[in-house]
Amino acid sequence: MKEYIIKNENVGKRLDLFLFETNPNFTRSHYKNLIVNGDATVNGKVVKSGYALKLNDKVCMEEIAPEVLDTKPQDIPLDIVYQDSDLAVINKPKGMVVHPAVKNTENTLVNALLHSIKDLSGINGVLRPGIVHRLDKDTSGLLVVAKNDKAHVHLSEQISTKTCRRIYLGVVEGHMPEPSGQVTTYIERSRKNRLKMAVSDKGKIATTLYKVLASFEKYDLVMFELKTGRTHQIRVHCEHLHHPLLGDKLYGASDKKYFEYGQFLHAHKLILTQPTTGKEIEFVCDVPEYFRAFLNAKNVDY
Repeated sequence: MKEYIIKNENVGKRLDLFLFETNPNFTRSHYKNLIVNGDATVNGKVVKSGYALKLNDKVCMEEIAPEVLDTKPQDIPLDIVYQDSDLAVINKPKGMVVHPAVKNTENTLVNALLHSIKDLSGINGVLRPGIVHRLDKDTSGLLVVAKNDKAHVHLSEQISTKTCRRIYLGVVEGHMPEPSGQVTTYIERSRKNRLKMAVSDKGKIATTLYKVLASFEKYDLVMFELKTGRTHQIRVHCEHLHHPLLGDKLYGASDKKYFEYGQFLHAHKLILTQPTTGKEIEFVCDVPEYFRAFLNAKNVDY
């Protein structure tokens, strides 16, 4: 158990930020989880992550030991776009789940990473070694993986502070309301379908930028940029605009002949800062073959 008495320099600071700055070996999300689970308290009481610290508050935090990694490595081919001593950038194929879960313990990106990359950060524990952010199963494209805990914290903060840019290409049904725009809503778990997320008057703030690259027949090719990273964010926002992603049956797509592909969404560009050198690095990968074949059939260049 660690204990802290809040001094003047930390008055008004969020509890989760204070814990992260005091113990920078883990991500802020780790400390948020501690707070939610009652393993970090203020004056003996469970509070919210955003609690504003007051002078002489007593903060107590349990030191939770990392889980021992026991997920099985599997010899699954990976498209490793780049790697150095701190990170690797992977071009994830459509149809691959990122990390194991209770009902899906094999053939995930994590299983493949454990076979192909010697070192991975342990911050996210047994099921998510190295995983800084996720892509949905049927979303293809670029994903960054941390190879040590220091890099993991650095990369997570880049995503949290929006200095890491994540740009996607998608095809939507119908035509977007404007050539470019911004969608900002609150998103939470759907109360009607627990497999979905939904726009709500509660939940967490979510902002997506979009720009139409091409309009053709009854579709738009759209570039999206995440300014926040909520679960299913682009998919939810497309449904909210009444222009769901092509193939995305879960979020309202109607063109049934494309359901077999899942959502037409590809993580096309990733711009981040290398944790050790501080230099900006940029990665781009083309859309997968089924996506390209669709565009070619419609005589669309991008």
